[in-house]
Amino acid sequence: MKEEIKTALIQLFEEWADDRVIETEILPQSGSYREYIRLIGEKRTVLGAFNADKKENAAFLSFSRFFAEKGLSVPEIYCENNEQDIYLLQDLGNTTLFDYILHLRVGEGFANDLVQIYKKIISQLIRFQLEGENGLDYSVCYPRDSFDKQSMIWDLHYFKYYFLKLAKIPFDEQLLENDFQKFSDYLLDAPRDYFLYRDFQSRNIMLVNGEPWFIDYQGGRRGALQYDLASLLYDAKADLPQDVRDELLAFYLKEIQKVQTVDPKAFTSFFQGYVLVRIMQAMGAYGFRGFYERKDHFLKSIPFALKNLETILGRMSIPVELPELVKALKAVISSDFLKSVGREEKPKLHVEINSFSYRRGIPLDKTTNGGGFVFDCRAIHNPGRYQEYVEMTGKDQPVIDFFKERSEMDEFLGSVYSIVDMSVDKYISRNFANLQVNFGCTGGRHRSVFSAESLAKHLREKFDVNISLRHIEREIEGS
Repeated sequence: MKEEIKTALIQLFEEWADDRVIETEILPQSGSYREYIRLIGEKRTVLGAFNADKKENAAFLSFSRFFAEKGLSVPEIYCENNEQDIYLLQDLGNTTLFDYILHLRVGEGFANDLVQIYKKIISQLIRFQLEGENGLDYSVCYPRDSFDKQSMIWDLHYFKYYFLKLAKIPFDEQLLENDFQKFSDYLLDAPRDYFLYRDFQSRNIMLVNGEPWFIDYQGGRRGALQYDLASLLYDAKADLPQDVRDELLAFYLKEIQKVQTVDPKAFTSFFQGYVLVRIMQAMGAYGFRGFYERKDHFLKSIPFALKNLETILGRMSIPVELPELVKALKAVISSDFLKSVGREEKPKLHVEINSFSYRRGIPLDKTTNGGGFVFDCRAIHNPGRYQEYVEMTGKDQPVIDFFKERSEMDEFLGSVYSIVDMSVDKYISRNFANLQVNFGCTGGRHRSVFSAESLAKHLREKFDVNISLRHIEREIEGS
């Protein structure tokens, strides 16, 4: 963020809030060109936003105020300066649905907590879709006020030029264009008099105290019900298991029937088509940002998109023949080049092992992983009570001998190994990145140090993991 924009946002905040900014935090950019800064004042914290696209700003600000009036969970807009393309809005924190998914995923499935959160989100989605027709100013929509044929063709061409061509997938230009026309005509037969959020996916849903809040709807317009549901359930890196998708589709149909008459069979047929067009749109974005703009993190979504594409092609049953498009999509799925794109070597699990003194408190987990253990060593017979061991640590041989001959340490560590081994084994199988294990005692010198050293040795001998070992109290004392 340029310094003059940052200064303007700070000034806007201080004039509006009658508060003084004491700290700022630039937020990382996502897939858009908007820039955000967290402004931390003496009394409150807000987000400052800059976007040079005035029309997109107008859509976002107008939609935000309308949805807030309807009682939907969107950030409050505090104030704006249209001349400088800046505005202030409610700070919803840092936890997106995508972040939450990474932390709560269980094996190949989903934790029940996640399924319940998705059901809350779907209930809110239906409100966006239906209440968006009751007074929303569609004149501010940008770039179009409807997801019409022109919009669909744009997306399909985006996929063709920025994904198929850049990935060197062969196709017949005219035959593919014919299929694009037939496909878009079929999708347009679905009822389209609803608010279409456009980018309804896990990175645009925030979780605040376990409840979903919604951002980045500035691309909204009129469209079909199926599109946003497809965006949510087939969000590439969220990687929902298919049985969860099926459960959530059934839940959506049940919920919307309470307020809107829907033919489940027709809805599902159109839904499959909209899943396909949404996957293609997303792949076009991955190609543009990854292949064309050379932003590697977009390429990492491609393997997930290929998996989604293969799934929907195997299930799709729509009443229109699309031979050239299906041929090109099958070539995408089977492409060795695309299968290798975005893949990384499986990283080793990093196990951080610390010894510490309870006088200074338990070490912080800077990875935000939230997983791990704190073992209290204070029930073990303490060599520090004896003068001859006071100046030694748990790394010195006399202390080591003490633990083996005069304490319960072996029994204690046997239990620790059993518990930690179970987590290490599961973390490796689930491709988790970090695990923290802390051992605390009174002084952080004898029992905790010996325990940390012993666990590090045990794990190195049993598992192929990376280990970092710290004796925090010893570092502080310089010993």
